[in-house]
Amino acid sequence: MKISEILKEDFIIPELAAREKVGVIEELTGFLEGKGIIQNRAELTQALMERETLGSTGIGENVAIPHAKSQEISDILVLFGRSSNGVDFDSLDKKPVHFVCLVIAPTASTGHHLKALARISRLLKNDSLRESILRAGDAAGIYAVLLEEDSKFI
Repeated sequence: MKISEILKEDFIIPELAAREKVGVIEELTGFLEGKGIIQNRAELTQALMERETLGSTGIGENVAIPHAKSQEISDILVLFGRSSNGVDFDSLDKKPVHFVCLVIAPTASTGHHLKALARISRLLKNDSLRESILRAGDAAGIYAVLLEEDSKFI
């Protein structure tokens, strides 16, 4: 699975406005609602927050990968947001999150979304990639950096 299969350039928010976890999740679900992808924003926000109660999806190294399933979509959907200042996401390493990669899978999805989570996690573990994303000027720049790095993986 390539990142380009699950993330599109117009699903990148180059600068998140929110400064804390709940606000970021609401901003991301609002983005999806604005694009007409989901109709029930409250339900998706609740599912994401319920997942957070099991343990923060702030996996460390300034990265969070909140995820949930939704009956409103038929294919895996990824939305990427950058926060130059960082967001308090209750991360495992207590560092602020600069990179939020939301993954929404269809309710019936079994293993496919786990592959997406693993791919994203592996990709964002790269220090130089994260630095390049912070330096990128806009969504197109962020997308190009992600695709370039992703092309190095088999």
